Amino acid sequence: MIERVMRHVGVRVRSALAATLVVAFAYGLATTAFVYAYQDALVNNSDSAAVQLANSVVSEISRDGVDDRFLSAQSGPGDDAILQVVGARNKVLGGSDSLATAPPISRLRPGDGEIAREDRTLPGSDEEFRIVAIGVTTPDGLVVVLAGSSLQPVSDGVSDLVTLLSIGGPLLLLVVGAATFGFVGGALRPVEQIRRRVSVMSVRDLHSRVPVPAARDEVGKLAETMNEMLERLESSVRRQRRFVADASHELRSPLSTVQAGLELLRRTSSASDAEVVDMLYDETVRLDRLTSALLLLARVDERGLRLDIEDVDLDDLVDAERRRLATNSRVRVTAQVAAVRVRGDRHQLGQVLRNLTDNAERYADASVELRLWSLGGNAYLQVRDDGPGIPAEDRDQVFERFVRLDESRTRLDGGSGLGLAIVREVVAAHGGTVQMLNPERGTAVEVRLPLEADGQASASR
Repeated sequence: MIERVMRHVGVRVRSALAATLVVAFAYGLATTAFVYAYQDALVNNSDSAAVQLANSVVSEISRDGVDDRFLSAQSGPGDDAILQVVGARNKVLGGSDSLATAPPISRLRPGDGEIAREDRTLPGSDEEFRIVAIGVTTPDGLVVVLAGSSLQPVSDGVSDLVTLLSIGGPLLLLVVGAATFGFVGGALRPVEQIRRRVSVMSVRDLHSRVPVPAARDEVGKLAETMNEMLERLESSVRRQRRFVADASHELRSPLSTVQAGLELLRRTSSASDAEVVDMLYDETVRLDRLTSALLLLARVDERGLRLDIEDVDLDDLVDAERRRLATNSRVRVTAQVAAVRVRGDRHQLGQVLRNLTDNAERYADASVELRLWSLGGNAYLQVRDDGPGIPAEDRDQVFERFVRLDESRTRLDGGSGLGLAIVREVVAAHGGTVQMLNPERGTAVEVRLPLEADGQASASR
């Protein structure tokens, strides 16, 4: 449970918790040791006071004998010290206050010059005393001087100390946790800046670099390493794009020559060779389309898609595409079209429509439907087919390059995997979006375009 929770908290919280736990452990040990040392010091003070009182009495009675008036004068009512002198057979010879006539306050009976100690509670009282007993020989014989010092101040002092430490401990831990959270946040701020910069980077932003903090620490080294990696990636992608663009461009001329030759052969070849010539011609057409698509994407990657902005009647483009499909297609084509005009590139928008309808016609079972309307400042174009459809988990992938999900989409009857990628690039250049819908049957692609050209569509991306 703890591990699952810790996986969902950040470094700042974990660091603050760790620092708080460490300080709490150290604070607990330190305060425990301090309380015991403080208590021991207070007990020693009480013991010293009792010994000092007993010695003052011993020095007096060892010379002059027991004088009860002197003993009573050593401590008065309300004092924390008590005094009692016990002679032979536990006879109380004198003491302070009422102890002169009370029973002995301790059973300690040390010999001459010896000292004994004990802590005990006096009868009829809940107050504990430190009792010091000293044996002394007097003119009256061997007596025991019992001096006591109250331990109540010790208990009160320790209790007050524990209260203060109990209040100060949580405050200290709160300060430590908050300070650690703030310090770690400050230390991680450059990391968060790096994360934010990298999170918005795409293959077109490899020229960007992450900010390098002024401190030459581990975070600074991380930023420098990431910039070096981005530089290597940019160089590699640049070489790849240049190769694709050069290769696509160089293929155009020989393909045109081959197409022209095959067109001539179609007119002059015998009936037995016509089928082979037609197949080769269809392959060159497909290869020409693939080369054009690669060249377009290479230009998009290198310098963005340049648009010739003008007023475009989308309903005219949709109607022309409907008529083309109805003439040449094996499927039934229907359309629900409203008059919609947008600002955009006529040629590029026509290619978007052509790619979507070709894709729908290729995989439709019996019908393709085109829909066009405007709503809330946007134009909406939908192309639907009644084919096998695309699984929900794969609908975002179909807009990636060279993605062909259906195993039935073979080299002969399928596309190159670039048509929908080009659709996404062109629509994005016009400031719009394209997405796969979730129809009950088949596939439905929806394109949303702003009716007015935005800043992104009026310049190269």
